[in-house]
Amino acid sequence: MSRSLGSIHVVRVACAVLLLGVVGGCGKKDDAKKKAATQVAAKVNADEITVHQVNAVLARTPNLPPEAAPRAKREILTRLVDQQVAMQQALKTKLDRSPPVVQALEAARAEILARAYADSIAKAQPRPGADEVKKYYAEHPELFAQRRVYSLEEITVRGQQNIAPALREQVAKARAMKELVVWLQAQKIPFQPNVGARAAEQVPMEMLLGLQKMKDGEIQLFEFAGGLTVVRIAASKSEPVDEARAAPVIQQFLSNRKATEALAAEMKALKSGAKIEYLGEFAADLATSEAKAKADAEAAAKARAAAKAKSEADAQARSDDATKARKATEERNRLEAEERAKAAPSKAAPLPQKTLEKGVGGLR
Repeated sequence: MSRSLGSIHVVRVACAVLLLGVVGGCGKKDDAKKKAATQVAAKVNADEITVHQVNAVLARTPNLPPEAAPRAKREILTRLVDQQVAMQQALKTKLDRSPPVVQALEAARAEILARAYADSIAKAQPRPGADEVKKYYAEHPELFAQRRVYSLEEITVRGQQNIAPALREQVAKARAMKELVVWLQAQKIPFQPNVGARAAEQVPMEMLLGLQKMKDGEIQLFEFAGGLTVVRIAASKSEPVDEARAAPVIQQFLSNRKATEALAAEMKALKSGAKIEYLGEFAADLATSEAKAKADAEAAAKARAAAKAKSEADAQARSDDATKARKATEERNRLEAEERAKAAPSKAAPLPQKTLEKGVGGLR
C-alpha cells in the first residue's frame, strides 16, 4: 500500500471511530446489564451496536419507501458491524494515537460541533406565520400570480464591465441576437451563447424583475458583478401558481432565509468579540482578500442598482409610449369625428307650430 492510500485508509478508520462514537458511543458496556435485550442489534466481541444506532442512520436515508425499510436496516447493521470491527482493530494497533488520525479526529469533531451549533441557531428561529407567507406571495407576483416560463436566448460576457455602455448601445438598436454576436466578434470580445427554457424561479432575482416587464421578442442587457448578460425572450407562457400551492414552498424558503440571516449575524457578533489574529503570509492574504471582497460587493451593489434603474427607466419609457399612443389615438378619433360631422348634410330646422297653422288655414 502506498503512503497516500495508507493515509486515506487511516483517515477513514479515524472518521469511523469518531462517527461511531457520535452516533452511539464507542460500544463500552457501561451498565450493559440494565439494557433491554431489544435495544441491542448486534454484538461485536465486547461491544454492542444498538437499534438506536441503526435507526439514526436509517433516518438519514432519503426517499426510502416503507416496504424497503427492513432490508435497509439489515444493510445498515452490516456496515456498522464492519465499522466496529475496523474500529476495534484500529484501537488495538493504536492507530488512534497516530498524528494523521488524531488530526482527522479533531477536524471531524470540529466540523460536527460547528454544524451542531449552526443547527441549534436554525432551530431557534420562529417559523414564518401565515401573514408573512401571504405578504411574500403578494410582493412577488413574478414568482407566483404572474409566473411565466421563458424561452431565452442569452449572450454572457465574463467580466469586462467596461464595455457595458457600448454594448448597451448595440442592444438598443439590435433587432436580433445575431447582430450582437457579429458586433462582439468584430470587437474580439469573448462571449458564451446559450439557449434554453427556464421557469421564473430558475432565473436570478435581479434578472427576473427585468424579464417580468419585458415582452416576447424584446432584448435587454443585465449587469452583474461577474459580467454582462444580454437576454432576448424568444417566447414565454403564463403558468401562475396560486397561494395555496405556493404557501409550503414560501414557508420553507422564509425559514431557511431566517436561519441563514440569524447564523450570519451570530457569527459576525462572535467574531467581533473574539481575538482573531492572522500571522505570516496569511496576514497579507487577509488584507488582499478583504479588499477584493469589498470591491466585489461594491461592484455587485452598483450592478444591481444599475440594473434596477435601467429596468425602471425602461418600464417608465414603455408607460410613456403607451400614454402617448393612447392620447394620439384619442386625438385622431376626435378629429375624425369632427370631419364626419362637417361632411354630413345639414337637416332642415322644423317649422314653428304657428307657421304650420297659418299654412293650413290658407289652404282652407
